Amino acid sequence: MDVTQALRKRRSVRAFLPDAPPADLVQTVLQEAAQAASGGNLQPWRVLALTGEPLRQVLAAVAQAQAEDGPANQSYPPGLWEPYRTRRFYNGEDLYRAIGIPREDKAARLEQLAKNAEFFGAPVGIFVCVDERMGLPQWADLGIYLQSLMLLAVHHGLATCAQGFWRRYAGTLQRQLALPEPYHVACGVALGYEDEAAPINAMRSTRAPWAEWGELRGFA
Repeated sequence: MDVTQALRKRRSVRAFLPDAPPADLVQTVLQEAAQAASGGNLQPWRVLALTGEPLRQVLAAVAQAQAEDGPANQSYPPGLWEPYRTRRFYNGEDLYRAIGIPREDKAARLEQLAKNAEFFGAPVGIFVCVDERMGLPQWADLGIYLQSLMLLAVHHGLATCAQGFWRRYAGTLQRQLALPEPYHVACGVALGYEDEAAPINAMRSTRAPWAEWGELRGFA
Protein backbone atom coordinates (compact mmCIF):
# COMPACT_ATOMS: atom_id res chain seq x y z
CA MET A 1 0.00 0.00 0.00
CA ASP A 2 1.45 3.38 -0.98
CA VAL A 3 0.91 6.66 0.87
CA THR A 4 -1.87 7.88 -1.42
CA GLN A 5 -3.78 4.63 -0.96
CA ALA A 6 -3.41 4.86 2.82
CA LEU A 7 -4.61 8.48 2.78
CA ARG A 8 -7.71 7.57 0.80
CA LYS A 9 -8.47 4.52 2.94
CA ARG A 10 -8.06 6.23 6.31
CA ARG A 11 -11.25 7.46 7.91
CA SER A 12 -12.79 7.89 11.34
CA VAL A 13 -14.11 4.46 12.36
CA ARG A 14 -16.74 4.42 15.11
CA ALA A 15 -17.45 0.71 15.57
CA PHE A 16 -14.80 -1.92 16.26
CA LEU A 17 -14.44 -5.64 16.68
CA PRO A 18 -13.70 -6.70 20.29
CA ASP A 19 -10.33 -8.34 19.59
CA ALA A 20 -7.36 -6.22 20.60
CA PRO A 21 -4.38 -6.08 18.23
CA PRO A 22 -1.20 -7.60 19.72
CA ALA A 23 1.07 -5.43 21.82
CA ASP A 24 3.99 -5.63 19.40
CA LEU A 25 1.84 -4.35 16.54
CA VAL A 26 0.49 -1.45 18.61
CA GLN A 27 4.02 -0.51 19.67
CA THR A 28 5.24 -0.72 16.08
CA VAL A 29 2.57 1.73 14.94
CA LEU A 30 3.20 4.18 17.77
CA GLN A 31 6.98 3.92 17.57
CA GLU A 32 7.27 4.21 13.79
CA ALA A 33 4.93 7.22 13.84
CA ALA A 34 7.64 9.06 15.76
CA GLN A 35 9.51 9.40 12.45
CA ALA A 36 7.10 12.30 11.90
CA ALA A 37 8.61 15.71 11.24
CA SER A 38 9.19 17.76 14.39
CA GLY A 39 10.41 21.34 14.55
CA GLY A 40 13.82 21.47 16.22
CA ASN A 41 13.44 17.71 16.77
CA LEU A 42 11.57 18.48 20.01
CA GLN A 43 9.26 15.47 19.53
CA PRO A 44 6.80 17.01 22.02
CA TRP A 45 4.47 14.00 22.21
CA ARG A 46 4.05 11.56 25.08
CA VAL A 47 1.89 8.57 24.14
CA LEU A 48 0.05 5.97 26.22
CA ALA A 49 -1.86 2.99 24.81
CA LEU A 50 -4.31 1.19 27.09
CA THR A 51 -6.32 -1.99 26.76
CA GLY A 52 -8.02 -4.45 29.10
CA GLU A 53 -8.38 -3.52 32.76
CA PRO A 54 -6.27 -0.31 32.63
CA LEU A 55 -8.53 1.01 29.89
CA ARG A 56 -11.70 -0.02 31.74
CA GLN A 57 -10.52 1.80 34.87
CA VAL A 58 -9.88 5.03 32.98
CA LEU A 59 -13.22 4.87 31.19
CA ALA A 60 -15.01 4.23 34.49
CA ALA A 61 -13.33 7.27 36.07
CA VAL A 62 -14.29 9.48 33.14
CA ALA A 63 -17.88 8.23 33.32
CA GLN A 64 -18.07 9.53 36.90
CA ALA A 65 -16.26 12.80 36.23
CA GLN A 66 -17.57 16.25 35.42
CA ALA A 67 -16.58 17.58 32.01
CA GLU A 68 -14.28 20.61 32.03
CA ASP A 69 -15.62 23.52 30.02
CA GLY A 70 -12.69 25.94 29.82
CA PRO A 71 -11.50 27.31 26.46
CA ALA A 72 -8.61 24.82 26.37
CA ASN A 73 -11.02 21.89 26.78
CA GLN A 74 -13.07 22.56 23.65
CA SER A 75 -12.72 20.79 20.32
CA TYR A 76 -13.82 23.82 18.26
CA PRO A 77 -13.64 27.61 18.64
CA PRO A 78 -16.76 29.27 20.10
CA GLY A 79 -19.15 30.78 17.58
CA LEU A 80 -17.75 28.73 14.72
CA TRP A 81 -17.89 30.77 11.50
CA GLU A 82 -18.33 29.95 7.82
CA PRO A 83 -17.41 27.86 5.96
CA TYR A 84 -16.41 25.74 8.96
CA ARG A 85 -19.81 25.87 10.65
CA THR A 86 -21.54 24.42 7.58
CA ARG A 87 -18.89 21.76 7.08
CA ARG A 88 -19.26 20.61 10.67
CA PHE A 89 -23.06 20.66 10.47
CA TYR A 90 -23.26 18.50 7.36
CA ASN A 91 -20.64 16.12 8.69
CA GLY A 92 -22.82 15.51 11.74
CA GLU A 93 -25.96 15.13 9.65
CA ASP A 94 -24.25 12.61 7.38
CA LEU A 95 -23.11 10.59 10.39
CA TYR A 96 -26.56 10.44 12.01
CA ARG A 97 -28.19 9.68 8.67
CA ALA A 98 -25.87 6.68 8.28
CA ILE A 99 -27.31 5.15 11.46
CA GLY A 100 -30.89 6.25 10.89
CA ILE A 101 -31.18 8.90 13.62
CA PRO A 102 -33.35 11.87 12.56
CA ARG A 103 -32.69 15.41 13.78
CA GLU A 104 -35.68 15.38 16.11
CA ASP A 105 -34.46 12.31 18.02
CA LYS A 106 -32.22 14.21 20.41
CA ALA A 107 -31.96 11.33 22.89
CA ALA A 108 -30.58 8.95 20.28
CA ARG A 109 -28.11 11.57 19.08
CA LEU A 110 -26.87 12.13 22.62
CA GLU A 111 -26.54 8.38 23.09
CA GLN A 112 -24.34 8.16 20.01
CA LEU A 113 -22.33 11.18 21.14
CA ALA A 114 -21.71 9.50 24.50
CA LYS A 115 -19.87 6.69 22.73
CA ASN A 116 -16.94 9.09 22.43
CA ALA A 117 -16.32 8.41 26.12
CA GLU A 118 -15.98 4.68 25.36
CA PHE A 119 -13.53 5.07 22.46
CA PHE A 120 -16.46 3.86 20.34
CA GLY A 121 -15.93 0.37 21.72
CA ALA A 122 -12.36 0.12 20.45
CA PRO A 123 -10.23 -2.40 22.37
CA VAL A 124 -7.30 0.03 22.51
CA GLY A 125 -7.45 3.62 23.68
CA ILE A 126 -4.49 5.86 22.90
CA PHE A 127 -3.82 9.13 24.68
CA VAL A 128 -1.49 11.60 23.00
CA CYS A 129 -0.20 14.06 25.57
CA VAL A 130 1.77 17.28 25.45
CA ASP A 131 3.56 19.57 27.86
CA GLU A 132 1.09 22.45 28.22
CA ARG A 133 3.94 24.97 28.05
CA MET A 134 4.44 24.10 24.38
CA GLY A 135 3.17 26.50 21.74
CA LEU A 136 1.27 26.26 18.46
CA PRO A 137 4.27 24.98 16.47
CA GLN A 138 4.54 21.97 18.80
CA TRP A 139 0.80 21.32 18.53
CA ALA A 140 1.37 21.23 14.77
CA ASP A 141 4.01 18.56 15.45
CA LEU A 142 1.35 16.56 17.32
CA GLY A 143 -0.86 16.72 14.25
CA ILE A 144 1.94 15.39 12.08
CA TYR A 145 2.53 12.57 14.57
CA LEU A 146 -1.19 11.73 14.63
CA GLN A 147 -1.45 11.56 10.85
CA SER A 148 1.62 9.33 10.74
CA LEU A 149 0.08 7.07 13.39
CA MET A 150 -3.22 6.78 11.53
CA LEU A 151 -1.62 6.05 8.16
CA LEU A 152 0.59 3.40 9.70
CA ALA A 153 -2.48 1.87 11.33
CA VAL A 154 -4.13 1.60 7.92
CA HIS A 155 -0.99 0.03 6.50
CA HIS A 156 -1.15 -2.65 9.20
CA GLY A 157 -4.86 -3.39 8.72
CA LEU A 158 -6.05 -1.37 11.72
CA ALA A 159 -8.67 1.34 12.04
CA THR A 160 -8.63 4.57 14.05
CA CYS A 161 -10.71 7.50 15.18
CA ALA A 162 -8.92 10.61 16.45
CA GLN A 163 -10.88 12.35 19.23
CA GLY A 164 -10.46 15.86 20.55
CA PHE A 165 -13.27 14.92 22.96
CA TRP A 166 -10.85 13.73 25.63
CA ARG A 167 -9.57 17.22 26.39
CA ARG A 168 -12.91 17.81 28.14
CA TYR A 169 -11.58 15.48 30.86
CA ALA A 170 -7.96 16.64 30.84
CA GLY A 171 -7.74 17.02 34.61
CA THR A 172 -9.33 13.65 35.34
CA LEU A 173 -7.08 11.94 32.80
CA GLN A 174 -3.97 13.66 34.12
CA ARG A 175 -4.67 12.09 37.51
CA GLN A 176 -5.84 8.69 36.24
CA LEU A 177 -2.90 8.28 33.89
CA ALA A 178 -0.45 9.65 36.47
CA LEU A 179 0.95 12.08 33.91
CA PRO A 180 3.83 14.19 35.18
CA GLU A 181 3.04 17.88 35.38
CA PRO A 182 2.64 19.82 33.17
CA TYR A 183 1.64 17.08 30.69
CA HIS A 184 -2.02 16.85 29.75
CA VAL A 185 -3.99 14.88 27.18
CA ALA A 186 -4.10 16.64 23.81
CA CYS A 187 -6.35 14.06 22.15
CA GLY A 188 -7.28 10.41 22.10
CA VAL A 189 -7.25 7.82 19.34
CA ALA A 190 -9.51 4.77 19.20
CA LEU A 191 -7.58 1.85 17.71
CA GLY A 192 -8.61 -1.64 16.68
CA TYR A 193 -10.06 -3.71 13.87
CA GLU A 194 -12.99 -2.16 12.04
CA ASP A 195 -16.44 -3.71 12.35
CA GLU A 196 -17.18 -3.58 8.65
CA ALA A 197 -20.80 -4.64 9.19
CA ALA A 198 -21.62 -1.61 11.34
CA PRO A 199 -23.75 0.94 9.42
CA ILE A 200 -21.92 3.89 10.97
CA ASN A 201 -18.69 2.81 9.29
CA ALA A 202 -20.29 3.21 5.87
CA MET A 203 -20.24 6.98 6.36
CA ARG A 204 -17.60 8.88 4.38
CA SER A 205 -16.79 12.50 5.12
CA THR A 206 -16.70 14.84 2.14
CA ARG A 207 -13.81 17.16 1.34
CA ALA A 208 -14.04 20.76 0.18
CA PRO A 209 -12.99 21.24 -3.45
CA TRP A 210 -9.48 22.46 -4.18
CA ALA A 211 -10.75 25.84 -5.37
CA GLU A 212 -12.04 26.67 -1.86
CA TRP A 213 -8.70 26.36 -0.13
CA GLY A 214 -5.84 25.91 -2.60
CA GLU A 215 -3.93 28.20 -4.92
CA LEU A 216 -0.85 27.90 -7.10
CA ARG A 217 1.29 30.95 -7.82
CA GLY A 218 4.30 31.36 -10.06
CA PHE A 219 3.94 28.02 -11.84
CA ALA A 220 4.28 27.81 -15.59
